[in-house]
Amino acid sequence: MDLSSLDLQRIPVHVAVVMDGNGRWAQRRGLPRTDGHAAGEEALMDTIWGALDAGIRWLTVYAFSTENWKRPVDEVRFLMNFNERLLLTRRDELNERNVKLQFIGRRDWRVPKRILRRIDETLELTGDNTAMTVSMAFNYGGRAELVDAVRAIAASGIKPEKIDEKTIRQHLYDPTMPDPELMVRTSGEYRMSNFLMWEMAYSELVFTDVLWPDFRRENLYAAIDEYQRRDRRFGGLSDTDGLG
Repeated sequence: MDLSSLDLQRIPVHVAVVMDGNGRWAQRRGLPRTDGHAAGEEALMDTIWGALDAGIRWLTVYAFSTENWKRPVDEVRFLMNFNERLLLTRRDELNERNVKLQFIGRRDWRVPKRILRRIDETLELTGDNTAMTVSMAFNYGGRAELVDAVRAIAASGIKPEKIDEKTIRQHLYDPTMPDPELMVRTSGEYRMSNFLMWEMAYSELVFTDVLWPDFRRENLYAAIDEYQRRDRRFGGLSDTDGLG
């Protein structure tokens, strides 16, 4: 599927992606799981360029979850090094195309200091770009984000009766991030896996059997096509619904 099949006036502003299936992709080929993660780089970059061409303004990808620390030490070390290398080799290219890179997740918990330095360098390099924001959910968990928000609200001294949804949003990792209209998960798994629990309250969810290393912009456009076919109601009624 290509862009000509889509209604370009109804492209979702924000798309979130769970990049799943790297390990299974490698295992089916008799390769180490880490080879699957490495192969996912091409999928990520083609998805970013495809999103940019489609006019998506915000793309959030699940790069490393708080639960991923439970994986074998060698795999965790590879993922840390891989994400660092990805920043070093791709951030100039992203910067040249006016793409802003941001990061959501816990900075003060287990992440090596050198990775934090790379993140800060990338934020400084791309911070003023305006074509599209790519938000990397790194050392991220949806429940952890809510716990951290609650802690920040409590520390601020706000009275309980003054706390509302706006208060909580203001204390999330990135209060400026719009809620994703669409979430895409690869590899045939049908769950959210602790991803953007607050932000995805009304997101459309699209699941595909494609393993992440095989995912390309055509798969992204197919997910957007499905999104455009849906009737988004936000708890209300559509024009075609009866009163009963």
